[in-house]
Amino acid sequence: MNWKKILVGTVLTVVFGIGFFSFTQDDKNFEIAKNLDIYHTLFRELNMFYVDEINPDKLVKESIDEMLMLLDPYTNYISEDQIEDFRFMTTGEYAGIGALIGKQNNKIIVSELYENFPAQKSGLKAGDIILEVAGKSTETMTTEDVSTLLKGPANNPVKVKLQRYGNSNPLEIDIIRERITISAVPYYGMLDKNTAYIRFTNFTENCSDEVKRAFLDLKKNNPDALVLDLRSNPGGLLMEAVKIVNFFVPKGEEIVSTKGKVKQWDRVYKATNEPLDTTIKIAILVNSNSASASEILAGAIQDLDRGIVVGSRTFGKGLVQTTRDLSYNTKLKVTTAKYYIPSGRCIQALDYAHRNEDGSVGSVPDSLITQFKTKKGRLVYDGGGVVPDIKIDNEQYSNLTIGLVTKFLIFDFATKFSNENASIALPEEFTVTENIYNQFSNYVKENKFEYKSASENILKELEESAKEEKYFGLAENEFIALKAKLEPDIDKDLNLFSDEIKKILKDEIVSRYYYQKGAIRSAINDDKGIKQTIDALHSSEVFTAYFEPGTEIK
Repeated sequence: MNWKKILVGTVLTVVFGIGFFSFTQDDKNFEIAKNLDIYHTLFRELNMFYVDEINPDKLVKESIDEMLMLLDPYTNYISEDQIEDFRFMTTGEYAGIGALIGKQNNKIIVSELYENFPAQKSGLKAGDIILEVAGKSTETMTTEDVSTLLKGPANNPVKVKLQRYGNSNPLEIDIIRERITISAVPYYGMLDKNTAYIRFTNFTENCSDEVKRAFLDLKKNNPDALVLDLRSNPGGLLMEAVKIVNFFVPKGEEIVSTKGKVKQWDRVYKATNEPLDTTIKIAILVNSNSASASEILAGAIQDLDRGIVVGSRTFGKGLVQTTRDLSYNTKLKVTTAKYYIPSGRCIQALDYAHRNEDGSVGSVPDSLITQFKTKKGRLVYDGGGVVPDIKIDNEQYSNLTIGLVTKFLIFDFATKFSNENASIALPEEFTVTENIYNQFSNYVKENKFEYKSASENILKELEESAKEEKYFGLAENEFIALKAKLEPDIDKDLNLFSDEIKKILKDEIVSRYYYQKGAIRSAINDDKGIKQTIDALHSSEVFTAYFEPGTEIK
């Protein structure tokens, strides 16, 4: 038997033995000690007698993960090999090449490049297939394996062998790793002469400084309105949200409070600094993927009647996590409190285990929600997420468009296009012309793309039900005729759904030349949410009407 395992088992026995006597103060602690001892003895017996060799790290990690899943989705164990990823999530920094990778047809591909970082400066392109990293073949690797190889000490080179569209021979590129800091504000600018716009994508350390710099730069244009775009921003650090709200509300204003089991940790967060601007009209853009700190910012601005919220109901994450250090350089991210925005409501979804397919909060019965009031007396409710003042439904795409995205036809065509065309017009000016769209349509058909429409799937289910209930024979001809009409016709459907396909194709192509910032600039002109927001901000009467006392936001 492995002597290391015997030693570990002995040490654990001593530790748990000591722990056992310290836990006998009351019944609850006795139960904890008893079950820890059971777990330890079970693991020891497995290790000694199970017929095959076991992997202790894997077994313990999976047992911990399963245990924490019984609590909530946000209490997580962070193993030693996950520490770097955790640090990146909270700081936005890591040492690597500055590229996102993915898996397509069992091959590792470069899916996106960050502008002015090593991968882009060294000549990598989105769509490149990574064959080797540091001399190691990626053929059997996961994206996590390859990502680990690409990361490493700053200023150290890593050799990447790749296959590029249109090149018969593989390319080898030496990339010097750098300390990568991903900006929380990928783009800001003026939507028109009166309306400033800031898009930010997460609440990492010091993101408030980035937002502040962007706003002060935009202030030089004397805007009378500001749009903060938090769509699909998953949140992050609570204090960063507090600081950003403080930019627009008076010093001393309560922004958010937290309450949990450990009362000494309960806190009220107020605006501690003089604001940057308390008069500019504000609109916050959100969607069902705007969560956590995004909801604090949007909810506080709404509760304090400092601005309006536009979009769809937010995700509904009103839980606060604290990171606790564990042994052997591991950590526990544990839910320690709930947070409450100024009206007193908590935006945590009442049932976070069951959501709509898009991740959004489902409908909540009136009997389960509580009414609160904003600073000016508007009526708001808890139950899950922040409900916008101006509601915009999430965009629905056809099965054809979804299929073209999930089967990488749009991505692959953009790869082909960008390797065959050295340049395109500026993001705001580039359009998918009929010529480009015809090229794409031919590409789709050449690749023998197949899909099923949603109507076809529903008709099939109806046909099966009719056969089970013996009604099919009565309407067989009608079923046949309807099936013929609903059967996908690639030429017809590429024409029918061309507007939505062109929009996604345009974003993908523009990102190959102008990266993330360019894709945002390109999408603004066609953005329904931005258009409706500007309309509301431009009319003083319309904007003011949103803050009438007694107005119900539900």
